[in-house]
Amino acid sequence: MVMGQLKPDTTYIYERHDGITYAREMGADPATRKAIGWDYKDSRTNDGRPLHDHIMEDQLWGEIRRKARTHPGLAAELERVIIYYRLLEDNDTTVMHHPV
Repeated sequence: MVMGQLKPDTTYIYERHDGITYAREMGADPATRKAIGWDYKDSRTNDGRPLHDHIMEDQLWGEIRRKARTHPGLAAELERVIIYYRLLEDNDTTVMHHPV
């Protein structure tokens, strides 16, 4: 069983032990549980997330920057993020967030 193979309208019990997440149908024998997820600690990254996640995140930011070249609204939002980031990095005081 993997997450894509769960039965519709079925209640599952999820258990976690030693970094592994298991699933079994409610009422089923605990011995029937199947591993469906694992914790990964990637030593190649600074936060332990898989390197693939970092690469995909970098790719997304690249796509956002390229799209912002032709989309004024996205360009404005990206500029706001850049300004906010620079304030956080350059300022020892607290930067307040005010949702628009």
